[in-house]
Amino acid sequence: MNTFNLDPDAFIALIPEGGAESAICDILLDGRLFLFGRDQLIEERPLSGVRSADEFCRRYLKFAYEKKITVIRVLDSRREAFCLKKPYNMKVERVIDVITAPEIEILVIISLGKYKEFSKSHQKPSWYCRHILKIQDVKTRAFIENHFSDPKCLIAALKEYKRLHRPANKMELSLFDLLKPEP
Repeated sequence: MNTFNLDPDAFIALIPEGGAESAICDILLDGRLFLFGRDQLIEERPLSGVRSADEFCRRYLKFAYEKKITVIRVLDSRREAFCLKKPYNMKVERVIDVITAPEIEILVIISLGKYKEFSKSHQKPSWYCRHILKIQDVKTRAFIENHFSDPKCLIAALKEYKRLHRPANKMELSLFDLLKPEP
């Protein structure tokens, strides 16, 4: 199932790209479904509004930590660089990019059983959600929390996404890779 390894004592900076990604991370954290818990996170929550390495350093790495930090970024772009400058890079164990390409909306499409129709449309997931599924607020925290109020629905969508999605390389991770193994 899951081949990703994470030190159970790792200190983590979980950085979701936007509100929808943050809501999904909160649902998984609250359900204790990730390989890590809130107690391992900086500020015990996903860090919102942190897009660049410079912003992350300015807001979080000026403090002293007991151990090195593992940075986990949840984003849809494979090309978004996150380069930590000296001396901040010494405080970080590793940076892990969790890719939700093409867009986080794909999880909503999958959860509604519309992936096959979406694939034939050749549209972006955000466009398909707005124009075909008539979901105008698909990227809002409120919509995601309501739509995936049952974490089992989210887990099923993540699992199906993992099955359907072909990663750019064998090192690429999805949110499913960060989940605890199923019992």
